[in-house]
Amino acid sequence: MKRKTLKAVLTATTLTATASWADDVTLTIESWRNDDLTLWQDKIIPAFEAKHPGIRVKFTPSAPPEYNAVLNSKLDAGSAGDLITCRPFDASLALFQAGHLADLGDLDAMSNFSDVAKSAWQTDDGSSSFCVPMASVIHGFIYNADAFAELGIEVPKTEADFFAALEKISEDGSYIPMAMGTNDQWEAATMGYNNIGPNYWKGENGRRALIAGEQKLTDEAWTAPYATLAKWSPYLGDGYEAQTYPDSQNLFTLGRAAIYPAGSWEISGFNTLADFKMGAFKPPVQNAGDTCYISDHTDIGIGMNASTDNPEAAKAFLTWVASPEFAAIFGNALPGFFPLSKEPVELEDPLAKEFVSWRGECESTIRSTYQILSRGTPNLENETWGASVAAIKGTASPEELGTKLQDGLASWYAPQQN
Repeated sequence: MKRKTLKAVLTATTLTATASWADDVTLTIESWRNDDLTLWQDKIIPAFEAKHPGIRVKFTPSAPPEYNAVLNSKLDAGSAGDLITCRPFDASLALFQAGHLADLGDLDAMSNFSDVAKSAWQTDDGSSSFCVPMASVIHGFIYNADAFAELGIEVPKTEADFFAALEKISEDGSYIPMAMGTNDQWEAATMGYNNIGPNYWKGENGRRALIAGEQKLTDEAWTAPYATLAKWSPYLGDGYEAQTYPDSQNLFTLGRAAIYPAGSWEISGFNTLADFKMGAFKPPVQNAGDTCYISDHTDIGIGMNASTDNPEAAKAFLTWVASPEFAAIFGNALPGFFPLSKEPVELEDPLAKEFVSWRGECESTIRSTYQILSRGTPNLENETWGASVAAIKGTASPEELGTKLQDGLASWYAPQQN
C-alpha cells in the first residue's frame, strides 16, 4: 500500500458532507460479495465520490468461499485494502483481536445503530466496536407463485400445511417440490436447520440459553429440527445428494422447482433470472397460533484496516456508510439485504417487503452457531453443516446427531461441561 499524505484536515462537518484533498486518495475495499460489483461501481461509489471530492474508491471482491483465506493472506502480507467487509461475530472478532481491524469507538456515526445491530461486530463485553453495521438477511422460503396458483396451493402457515403442499406438488409431477442439494453442505444448515430451527428453540431464548450452558444440543428443542429436515428428502428431487448450490438456484429460477429454502440475499439474482411471479413465506410454525421466530441475521458490516495509510478518508467513508443516504441506496439496489441503521428505509421490491414484514409478526433471532459457540475445535458451525446433511440423508438419527454435537461443544466450551 503506497503512503499518501492528506493535504486537508477533516472537520466534523466534512466527515458527513464534503471533504477535499489536494491529492486524490484511493480507498480499496475488500469483500466477499463479488455479485455486488456492478452495484458498487454504478451506484454506491459514485454517490459517495460526488460528495467527497478527492477520495476515490475501488471495490475489489474475492470469491465468497475464498474470502477469509485471501483476506488473511493479504493482511499478513500488509497488502490488504483500506476497508474490510466484515462477516458477523467470531470471524471479524478474531481479526480485531489480531490487530487487523481498527477500533471505531470514536466514530460518532456508530450512534446510528441499535445495540443489537452493533453486537455482531463488538467484543463480548461491548466495550469495542470494529465494523459499521450494513445489513441483515432474513431466512424463509421463496416460492413459484404461478406454480402455486396452477396447483391450487395456499401459502403454508403450519408444518402440516407445508408438507401437504410438498406432497401435492410431488403427486402432480410437474415440478420438483423443493430445490435444495446437500453437496455443498452449508445450505442444509443455513437454509435448513437455522431456517426452521428458531421455531423449535424459541429464537433468542434458546440461543442464549445454549451459550449460557442452560440448554444442551441433546435437548429436544435442538434435535427436533433434524427430524423435520429428515422429512424433506423425498421432496428434494432425484440426485439431490450431488446437487450444488448453483444447481439449486438454477432449478428454481428455470421454473423446474416450486419452492426454494432461501435467504433474502437471493432476491436480487432471482428477480433477474426468473420469468415467473414469486412469493415468500416465513418458516411454518408447528401449530396454528404458535409464536413465530425468524432468523434475521446480522450479515454484513464494514471496518477499517488498522494499517491503512488513509485513516481519515476511511473514516469519512465509514461515516457515510452509516448515513440514511447509503441505507436507502443499499437497501433498494440490493433487495434482500436489509439496512441496520435506526432510521427506517422505504423499500420498493415487493419480495423484499414481504420478508421484512415478518419483523412485525415474529420474534427475530440470529443463526445459533455464529456467536461464541464456533470458536473452538470442533467448530460447531461446520459440524452443524455435516449434521444437517446427515439428517436429510437419514444416515444418523436426530438423537445421535445431538449427542455428537454436544460432545464436541462440551470438549472445549466450559459452560457446556456441567
